[in-house]
Amino acid sequence: MLCATGRALYSATSQLVHLAGWMAQDEGNQGMAQQYYGHAHALAAEAGDPESSATALRGLAVQAIDLGPKFAAVALRLSERCVQEARSIDDPRAVSYYQTTLADAAALDGDRRTAGLALAVSQTAIERSPGHPPGESWASHFSIGRCAHHSGMILFRLGDLDSAVEHLEQALDIHGLDRRRSRAIVLADLGKVRLRQGDLDEALATWTEFLDCADGVRLVKIGEAAEDMSARLDRYRGVAEADALVRRAEQRVARG
Repeated sequence: MLCATGRALYSATSQLVHLAGWMAQDEGNQGMAQQYYGHAHALAAEAGDPESSATALRGLAVQAIDLGPKFAAVALRLSERCVQEARSIDDPRAVSYYQTTLADAAALDGDRRTAGLALAVSQTAIERSPGHPPGESWASHFSIGRCAHHSGMILFRLGDLDSAVEHLEQALDIHGLDRRRSRAIVLADLGKVRLRQGDLDEALATWTEFLDCADGVRLVKIGEAAEDMSARLDRYRGVAEADALVRRAEQRVARG
C-alpha cells in the first residue's frame, strides 16, 4: 500500500505521462500515445486516482473511435470502463467529458439508445458546471463550448443533421471557442455537416472561414480536416469556389 505521499507522486506522474500521450497524439504518433495512455492508467490505478485513471482510458477510447467502425467494439468497451472508473467523481465537467466519449463510441457502434442516454447525462452535467470549481485533472476543464462541439458531431454520426448544426453553431457563437485551432476544427466539422445537408453554398462559406482561421496554425487535426474537405469536394470539380478551396488545402498540406 502506498502512503499518501506515494499516492500523490503516482497521481502527478500519471498526469504528466498522460500529457506526453496527448502531445504525441496531437503530433499524429498514435502508437506512442497509446503506450503513454496505458502507462498513465497503470500509474493512476496504483495511486487510487479515479479521475486520472478514467482520463487515461478516455484517451485510449478516443484513439479507437478515430480508427473507425472496425474498432467500434473496443472503443465502446474502453469508454464504458472510463465511465465506470469515474462513478465516484462529482465534478460535472469531468462527468460530461467521460459521458460524451461514451456517447461517441456508442454512436460509432450504432447503439443509438446508449448514445442518447450518455448525451443526456453529459448535457445535464455540463449545465451544472458554471460556478463549480474545477478539479485538478484536465478532464474537469471540459467546457460548455467543447461539449457542444462534441455533441454536434455525435448527432451528425447519428444522422440528426439539424441538431448537429445547432450544437456546432452554439460552440462557435454562444460559447466562444476563441482559440484559433479550436474554432478552425469546429468550422471544418460544420462545413461537413452543411454539405451533408445538401447546402453547398453554406458548406463552401464555412470551409472558407475554416481555412482563414487555420492559416498559420500547425496541427495534425487541421491538416486532416483540410484533406477531408478536399475529398468531399472532389465531386464538385468545375465549381469555381470549390476548386479554389481545394487548391488552398493542397497548398496548406504541402507546407506541412
